[in-house]
Amino acid sequence: MSKKETRTEGTTRRLGRMLPAYSRFVVGLPVIGLFIGAVTLVVLATVEVVRAVLNAVQGDLSKKAAVIEFIELADVFLLATVLYIMAMGLYELFIDDNVEVPAWLEIHTLDDLKEKLVGVVVVVLAVQYLGQVIGETDAVSLAYKGGGVAAVIAALSYFLGKISRH
Repeated sequence: MSKKETRTEGTTRRLGRMLPAYSRFVVGLPVIGLFIGAVTLVVLATVEVVRAVLNAVQGDLSKKAAVIEFIELADVFLLATVLYIMAMGLYELFIDDNVEVPAWLEIHTLDDLKEKLVGVVVVVLAVQYLGQVIGETDAVSLAYKGGGVAAVIAALSYFLGKISRH
């Protein structure tokens, strides 16, 4: 074996040990960003909830408008939950797998994270569509939107089925 081959092999071995050791620092940035995004959305949606309640109590918001407003706010809270789950999942996968979380939030593989995210995305789509159903007056437009949402949910369900078989 030549000196060049030995040097290359040693460098490859060192790089193979360094990458996993430093991946926690690289993945730490998205974890922090996703967590800050989740907290920001929760704060913004909470402010909007207070504003909507005040408008409803003052009579500035009709019942139908209030329902639509709160469904949209539920959507924002769900999106914040998606960001939080992604942050926690990446944290568990790359930084510390021993963090104490509820059983439903335990993530040990990338497939676990995908399953959690797909589940929440399906709920977000359903809530968004519910808001459309309440607010939309054009039945044809609503049918097209419903077909699109149904196609995405069907594709995600198929995807989940493929993941769970592994």
